[in-house]
Amino acid sequence: MNIAIVGAGGAVGQELLRVLDEQNFPVDTLRLFGRATSAGTRYCFRGREVTVEALEQGDAFRGVDFAFVSAGAGVSEQFADTITRHGAIMIDNSSAFRMHDDVPLVVPEVNGDDALHAPRGIIANPNCTTIQMVVTLKPLAQLAQLQRVHVATYQAASGAGLPAMQELADQHRAIASGEKPRVEKFAHQLADNVIPHIDVFQNNDYTKEEMKMHFETKKIMHAPSLEVSATCVRVPVMRAHSEAVWVSADRPIAPAEAIAAWREAPGVAVVDEGYPMPLHAACTDPVFIGRVRADLADPCGLTYWCVADQIKKGAALNAVQIAQYILSHR
Repeated sequence: MNIAIVGAGGAVGQELLRVLDEQNFPVDTLRLFGRATSAGTRYCFRGREVTVEALEQGDAFRGVDFAFVSAGAGVSEQFADTITRHGAIMIDNSSAFRMHDDVPLVVPEVNGDDALHAPRGIIANPNCTTIQMVVTLKPLAQLAQLQRVHVATYQAASGAGLPAMQELADQHRAIASGEKPRVEKFAHQLADNVIPHIDVFQNNDYTKEEMKMHFETKKIMHAPSLEVSATCVRVPVMRAHSEAVWVSADRPIAPAEAIAAWREAPGVAVVDEGYPMPLHAACTDPVFIGRVRADLADPCGLTYWCVADQIKKGAALNAVQIAQYILSHR
């Protein structure tokens, strides 16, 4: 396969290089694209150096089979036609096309078949928090009809990119040295703090991140009547997001029943002793589940805790799995 990565120098772009290799994805040629300022940078892939090319309008994507794009919504919108013009399938990690009716929004463990019908040649990768949650919801939806989902997220600095991860590290060093921490990438100081504010606030006082979870979950699960309410919080963790999830169904789902379903589900790992934490989930593939309980406030409710690596399953791995799903169904 002829593969392109747009945004190769970012956190997700770098993770894509690792995941393509880990997954033994068939790569005959690899092309890397980035801003003009990053053109000429070299990255190693499978023992050889690949030079970043400047992303420009034109025919640079002729012959490309899959283009993994992780350079922000503005870049995705501006270059979508260029990327797909000659038949490349664009797997986009931004929010640019997620809610477009003619663009499938795909998590392969949940709605992989949607990826086989992409009239514009664009497939959207969902928001990282949505990805890990719907992976855990799908097995429950096969047991009963889900009616409501409430979720509180505990999102790592990695969700804001490499500069944000560096800022958190710098803040910890500054505090340890008795200096004033620098704040640029977050709304407030993140070190020694939690920030209930991710992305911009909307007219309903939810943030855009929270509304992404509301709308994307419905689309991925083909469940327009499923109600989803989220509170998204940034926490001083370097990598891997955590979520506390409350699910209400049309009948009670016993914890043991849910656990049995999760054990059989792809992409899920149930933690039997203790509970999952971002410390242990970082740089791994599954969505880890623990703290499974009946909801004391809802006779048809179930509550649980899940953790997944935001850069990996929440972005790069899911994108590669989309391409793998398409190849396996051709």
